[in-house]
Parts: sequence; structure tokens; C-alpha cells
Amino acid sequence: MSHFVLHKLWLHLMKTVGLTYDLKTDYQFKEGDPPDANAEFDHPSTIDVIADAISSCGFKVEKIGNASSLLEKINNLKVDIVFNLSEGYTGRNRESQIPILLEMAGIPFVGADALTLSLTLDKIMAKKIFIAEGIPTPRFFEIKNLDNLVDTDHLEFPLIVKPRFEGSSKGLSDNSRVEDMNSLKRQVELVVNTYKQPALVEEFISGQEFTVAIIGNDPPEVLPAVQVKIDGDLNLNDKFYTFARISSERLEYVCPAPIEKELHQEISSLALRVYKAVDCLDFGRVDFRVDKAGRPYALEINPLPSLSTEDVFMLIAKVIGISYPEMIGKILNSAFKRYNLN
Repeated sequence: MSHFVLHKLWLHLMKTVGLTYDLKTDYQFKEGDPPDANAEFDHPSTIDVIADAISSCGFKVEKIGNASSLLEKINNLKVDIVFNLSEGYTGRNRESQIPILLEMAGIPFVGADALTLSLTLDKIMAKKIFIAEGIPTPRFFEIKNLDNLVDTDHLEFPLIVKPRFEGSSKGLSDNSRVEDMNSLKRQVELVVNTYKQPALVEEFISGQEFTVAIIGNDPPEVLPAVQVKIDGDLNLNDKFYTFARISSERLEYVCPAPIEKELHQEISSLALRVYKAVDCLDFGRVDFRVDKAGRPYALEINPLPSLSTEDVFMLIAKVIGISYPEMIGKILNSAFKRYNLN
């Protein structure tokens, strides 16, 4: 670890960081649950790695757990700040459950607040903000049930069908890309009945896919773009990120993205605009598709991105020449600075 980062972290020595999270192993599957119901939750080993990274930065770590555990402990919580990784359990406001509790209790926390987390988990609300800010995003409409499946003449097939408020590619499979009305009806029915929420239907952008991570607040630091490779191809064309591909060898991340400087600058600039538009704090990740004409479209922003060592933040750390604990330390330092806890 660099002497500079060590010096900054030494200033926080002996402070205690609480860790909130949801574990895959804690989720009790219910009848009718889809197989990816706990996709957003972390493996216990991931939480251990993050806790070890925080400890190596000079902090004490208090593992708190999920929202229910926080409720039990909140009146006797002896922490200086909480590093929130919790996705919550139900509803489109589930990611906001822990931030709201911490805000009510006056406990500082790392990451976006409840409003940002709710807005961004709801893909349609996020896209409305993008449109208001002049940020390019695929054209779309919402279907609450098959009875209000309207004429799609204003959009062109192929389309892609997604659950309105899910992350980690939940509800996305190869069948999510549809090319005709019958396929659209089939996929909408699956989303509405299985995930118990409206379907977001977007024009499918054939081309390349990127994700851009950002850390900090004043000013935010845009990190090198990461390109998604599927089945060995960088030009994905009609392939896209699905739940099944996340944990398979078919999906790879490439950083730095092997693209022209102008495109890298454009998606980095758009990522920063998205980050600021939704008031993201401390860290986040913005996903893009770029069409065959080189035009980027913002798909979504995740203000609660995975910090797994198999995900993009670990890869980016290697590329910019820092360790994984240093990357976690940069995120923590952003929050300490924001709360004037230095």
C-alpha cells in the first residue's frame, strides 16, 4: 500500500466501520420464487474479503448484517460509520431500507442515500432522469400487464424485456431479446407473473457493452472504462449480459477497454453526468451499450455495485496500480471526507 494512502488511513486509526449486507445463504426461497431471487446478495466469502480489506486499512470492523439485524442493534451500535452493501429484501425501495434507518439514527454511512437508491433501482424512474438531463438512453415503454400491451409501432424490434426494478441481471436470459409480438407477450408475461412487477421494454442496442466505475464526490474520479466480452467477442452484436452469464466463463471483463480515445472520453463524460444526475455518492458504476455507429446509450447506474474481487472494481484496481484494500480505502475516505470525519 502506498505511503500516501497509509498516511490518510492512519488518520482514521481505531475508528470502527460497521458492515451491512445480505447473504445468499440467509435467503429462504419461497414457493414461486425465480431461481435468481437471491442473485443480488453476497457470498459470505465476499463479505469476509471486504471486511479484511477494511481492517487492513486500519479500521476495526463490526459485521452488522441485514436490515433486521440492524434494527435489533441500532440503539447500541458503536460504530463511526457504516459501509452499506445491503440490497434489502422486497419492493422497489428495498435498497433504501438500511440508509433510511441509519439516517433516522444519525449514523454516517458510505454510499448513496435512500432517495438515490430507490430512484436508480427503478429503471424507468432512472431513465426519466436521464432523459430530463439530455443523457442518451434507449427508447422504452412500460407494460404493467398483458391487458395494456399497447401497439409497439413507435419502437422497432428487436426489443429487450426487463423487470422494472431488479439488479444483477435478474430476469434476463437469452429469451429477453424479442423479435416479434408473440415473443414480447411471452416475455412480458414471465416478468409480470414471476417477478411480480411491471416490465420495462427497451429498444435493443446491438453493438458493444461497457461499464464505468466512479469513486468520490468533490470531484468524483472516473476510473478506466471496462468492456464486456462474451464468448470471446468484444463486438457483442446481439449478445448481452444475462444472469446465467454472470457466474460463467463465457463472460469476461477487459480493462482498459481497447477502444479509441474519443469513445472512451465520451462514455466517461456520460458516466459522470449520470452519476451527478442521480446524486450518487462515494462510489457507483454506470452501464452502457454502444451501437454499431459508435453512439453510446446509458442503460442504468448502480450506486450499490458489487465489490466482489471477481467484479470490476478489483480489475480496475490492478490496472491503476493499487491493491484491492486501497480501492476500498479510497471509497471509505470519500465518505469520511463528506462527513468531515477525518
